[in-house]
Amino acid sequence: MPSETSVVDGVGKELFIGGKWTPASSGQTFEVRDPATGEVLCRVADAAPADGAAALDAAVAAQDSWASHPPRERGEILHRAYEELTSRVDELALLMTLEMGKPLAESRGEIAYAAEFFRWFSEEAVRIDGGYATAPNGTGRFLVTRQPVGPSLLVTPWNFPMAMGTRKIGPAIAAGCTSVIKPAAQTPLSMLALAQILADAGLPDGVLNVVTTTDAGGVMEPLIRDGRARKLSFTGSTAVGRRLLEQCADKVLRTSMELGGNAPFVVFADADLDAAVDGAMQAKMRNIGEACTAANRFYVQREVADEFASRMAERMAAQPIGRGTEDGVVVGPLIDDAALTKVTELVSDATERGARLLTGGSGVDGPGHFYRPTVLADVPAEARMSSEEIFGPVAPISTFDTEDEAVRVANDTEYGLVSYLYTSDLKRALRVAERLEAGMVGLNQGIVSNPAAPFGGVKQSGLGREGGRVGIDEFLETKYIAVAM
Repeated sequence: MPSETSVVDGVGKELFIGGKWTPASSGQTFEVRDPATGEVLCRVADAAPADGAAALDAAVAAQDSWASHPPRERGEILHRAYEELTSRVDELALLMTLEMGKPLAESRGEIAYAAEFFRWFSEEAVRIDGGYATAPNGTGRFLVTRQPVGPSLLVTPWNFPMAMGTRKIGPAIAAGCTSVIKPAAQTPLSMLALAQILADAGLPDGVLNVVTTTDAGGVMEPLIRDGRARKLSFTGSTAVGRRLLEQCADKVLRTSMELGGNAPFVVFADADLDAAVDGAMQAKMRNIGEACTAANRFYVQREVADEFASRMAERMAAQPIGRGTEDGVVVGPLIDDAALTKVTELVSDATERGARLLTGGSGVDGPGHFYRPTVLADVPAEARMSSEEIFGPVAPISTFDTEDEAVRVANDTEYGLVSYLYTSDLKRALRVAERLEAGMVGLNQGIVSNPAAPFGGVKQSGLGREGGRVGIDEFLETKYIAVAM
């Protein structure tokens, strides 16, 4: 395993614009901290609006040549980057754990997941197709082709700092789009490492530009309103997504929005309870619960609710807590003090409204932003955590009696990213899965994410899809050419 100092020192700390590392025009930097200790890992360039403009200039300048670049070569660049990610998994996982906090095992899993997006889209680059048909009246021909959208703006969150980058960069590169990407200020190091990996893989200057900043709105809004960028892909909160959609309306930018979630986890009495508990632990505790796909509301049929809650509490209480670099740790710190405060407030609100605390329910003394894995039973519908994303290791459990009631409470949210469903009845499984208002359904499984499958939600969980065969479509425009005969 490489040393902590070496992996941090080995990453560029400046902006990556036009294929070159460059300091912020203001000379300003900001701190990147280890959420497990609060210690400063390093400082990176803090971009100003002028730096964002320079990054867009570089993307625009490179667009035409990149759009005409042979698809096979675009795919080969992505495949070389995939191989580099795979070969450096330990180093990159440690870097991610240091800046984000998740245990090393999960970080390794994310690097593997992130790499698969590059492998998948390396194969999709040569499968961009079109069509040719005779007009119905026979007097002409229809020629249909698909072309790159153009320069794209990409904004990624802190919770999956590498995978959310490759999930956007992969299809953009494969489609022939240049881009400016802004990673979250809490976790810029993974993206900076990824930029160098792509450069080393042969990506031409200006195709990918990375802008790190603590002034996200000040840097990105002018780029959205500039008019030369033609696409925005954003992963983050619904509140921010709404504001970005308003800004995009001015220039009618193509948008992909992967926003908030409030995932229900429904367990029927006929479910395999061992499998349901295993799935619940996966759906709840992946990434310490800091995931838009995390199970946020557990609805268990009354006959098995007590048994399910007891097993969940036992499993959650046994999860080792600590710094993600330590052996055996399963639960790392939350990302920052604001996240810890929110989780604490949500649990207090639920217990004050009558929820029963089965395990956990408090933070951990000492440095870092740790919260004990928590299970609550009899959580009332009016509790804040029934309608707000928890983004932490807290499992609130409520009961239901009938199938119709389960569907009603599961759908009683403005969000619709993912739902989870456990039952042994095939007819019920299909019936309920079709009725759940979500872009994705985990049927008797607690993890739905897969680079080869479309990822995205309905309602206020977003627009568009990432991954799968449709992922590249978000970066392509369809052009129809009418041919006279």
